[in-house]
Amino acid sequence: MSHPIKHFKTITRHRHEVIKNCIKAGIPMQGLRHDLSKYSPTEFFTGAKFYLGTRSPNEAERETYGYSKAWLHHKGRNKHHFEYWTDYNIETKLVEPVKMPLKYVVEMFCDRVAASKIYMGDKYDDSYPLQYFSKSRKRLTAHPETFELLEKLLTMLSREGEEKTFKYIRELLKDNKEY
Repeated sequence: MSHPIKHFKTITRHRHEVIKNCIKAGIPMQGLRHDLSKYSPTEFFTGAKFYLGTRSPNEAERETYGYSKAWLHHKGRNKHHFEYWTDYNIETKLVEPVKMPLKYVVEMFCDRVAASKIYMGDKYDDSYPLQYFSKSRKRLTAHPETFELLEKLLTMLSREGEEKTFKYIRELLKDNKEY
């Protein structure tokens, strides 16, 4: 059964949470542009059709068809996903992960924290995004330095909280250094 209103509310609540996090991180414009593709017909109608409220509708679409057309669309348009950052390596002749620019790793961090808050609700605490990442890490493909930075930020969040982590992120971005 399709749930367009519930899906719209969920993706909009998530997006607003990401915007708040991106403001705290010092990248407000990225927050405003975050996940706009979820409102496109390709992603929105699939999300409404497979809406569950407790996990990504892309998972349910995969279970039904063996792949997620919405996810394929999404990851190709949103630079805060590991999957966007792959390219053909002329030396190995393989498609391999490349190092993500810092501002997109920060947006990914903001996204993961927001998703955890939306899906966990009252059960959320600052350790959950790290726990979720740790469970899924073996399935993910990303540049080792990108993994390392994301894990460092999630660990800092878990141990020291949002205020210190976002302060650290703002300093990283201010220094404009690559990680």
